[in-house]
Formats: sequence, structure tokens, C-alpha cells
Amino acid sequence: MIDRTSAALFALASLLFGGTFVAAKAGLAYFPPVLFVALRFDIAAVAIAIFALVTIPRADLVPQTRGDLLGIVATGVFAIGLANALLFVGQQDATSAVGAIVFGLNPILTPVFAAVLLADEQLSRRGALGMILGLLGVALVVDPDPATLLAGGVGKLLIFAGAVSGALGTVLIRRADTTLSSTARTAWGLPLAAALTHVLSLATGESAGSIAWTPEAVLALAYVGLFAGAVAYIAYFGLIDATGAIRANLIFYVVPAVATLGGWVLLGETVSAITVVGFVVIVAGFAVIGSRSLLDAVGRPSEWFSTPESPEKTGYSRSD
Repeated sequence: MIDRTSAALFALASLLFGGTFVAAKAGLAYFPPVLFVALRFDIAAVAIAIFALVTIPRADLVPQTRGDLLGIVATGVFAIGLANALLFVGQQDATSAVGAIVFGLNPILTPVFAAVLLADEQLSRRGALGMILGLLGVALVVDPDPATLLAGGVGKLLIFAGAVSGALGTVLIRRADTTLSSTARTAWGLPLAAALTHVLSLATGESAGSIAWTPEAVLALAYVGLFAGAVAYIAYFGLIDATGAIRANLIFYVVPAVATLGGWVLLGETVSAITVVGFVVIVAGFAVIGSRSLLDAVGRPSEWFSTPESPEKTGYSRSD
């Protein structure tokens, strides 16, 4: 039997992260983009801090090593702060589906940085092929024609930059070799991300006075802060602890579909044929990188959420 708790965490994280792109697109009609992110982090930081204080022993919450501090900085600045700031700014000029597809390139970009920054992580041939397919898919989604760039392509490139920041942050966390749990590290990283995005918001001239506090705005902020922020992080980190990062990252196969469906149902968005082709190519890249893990999961569904994936079943040597 599939472990019901792990299956529930998988479904919850996929749905909530997928809904982020829909809520972000809706909320940007009422909030300046970077301030929207900053307020999201304010809410998520308080919620996760309470959760961490209740569930984690105090001694395990305090950073002990230089690696712990570097891991917190990598989490707050790159993996969460800049990644989401770029995503929300870029989301102004892209649909929910495109945002989810481009930002979902994070797992393919990760081994690129790992090959440079982590001496014991090198791309295999399968991993390199998957990376190339993923980049080709992004090129199809972005459609780098000058006319397209002037009509929203810049937003897509900003979302891609957010994915780059997220992937770099993940590798820097591994390089830091932190001893903190992922939840404890996030509990420290979120306030740092909130402070960073508040500074960026002020630097770009955004003002709280420009916020339109409508019921829709409050609903969008509550969703990205509490549900797609705090609850989704807790579910995702719990999934990683239960199954390992490789199987946990299978949520990235589901997130774009959730965002596409949500944008179509709730926002009336349409999806072009070239976007669908780009999505298929990106998924092919994911499948090539994690082919053995995916085949194992499909072939033995009772073991989907049983134990963490071993390094030899990844597209590169140290994916966990």
C-alpha cells in the first residue's frame, strides 16, 4: 500500500505550489509585485516560526556552525527571496501556465551549478541530455522573437532568472553542508527573504499606498502567504524527509498542470500551441534526468514513498 501520509503531502504540495502562479497573477492586479512578495514572506515567516517552535526542540533551532549560517543565507537570499521576487515581477507579463513551466526548470538547472560548485557532483550523459531538452523547452516557451520580447517576453525571462536563482540557492545550501533541518533553516531564511524583498520594494519606488485592499487582494495574499507559503513549505519539507528529494521533486511534474488548469478555470487564460510544445519538451527533460527514478516509481507504485532515492538512480551523483 502507498503510504497515505506521504501521498497526502505529495498531493498537497503539488496543488498549493501550482496555485501559487494563479494567485500571484490575480494578486498582481492589487499589489506592487515586490511588495506583494515581501508581504507574503512576512505572513509565511510568522506561520513557520510558530510551527518550528512547536515541533522542533529549541536546541535544534539554533545555528551552530558557519555552514548553518551560509545555508540560511542561501535559503533566504537565493532559494526563496530573489527567486520569488523575480517570479512575481515577471508574472505581470506571463500567464499562470507559462510562469509555472518556466519556473519549473529549477530541477534541470540545479546540476549545472552543482557541476561547477560541487566537486563530487557531475552530470551524467543522461543528465546532460535532460538539461539540453529542458533549455530547448524554455526557448520554445519564451519564443525569443523581438516582437515577443516586447510583448511579455521580458517577463518570461525574469521568471527564468528566478528559476536560476532558486537552483543556485539549492546548490549553495548543499555546499554549505548545514546541520539544520530544512524546516529550521526555512524558519530562519524566511525573515531574511522578507527583509530583502522589503528593501528591494523600497528601492524600486513601490508604495504601500498603491495597494488596493479588496476582498480579492486579501484572498490572494492569504493564499500565497499561508497556503502556498507556510503550509506548502511544511508539506514539501515533510515529503523530502519521508521520501528523499528525488521522489519529492516529482511534484514539479504536476505543478505546471495545476497552474495551467487553475489559470484557465479562474482567470480565463489561454494556452498557445507553442507553449504546449515547450511544456512537453521540458517534461521530457525532467523525465530523462530522473528516468530511472520515474520508471522505478511507475513500475513499483507501492514503493513510491517508501525510502529516499539512492544517488546512483539520479541524473547526477548527489541529487539529495
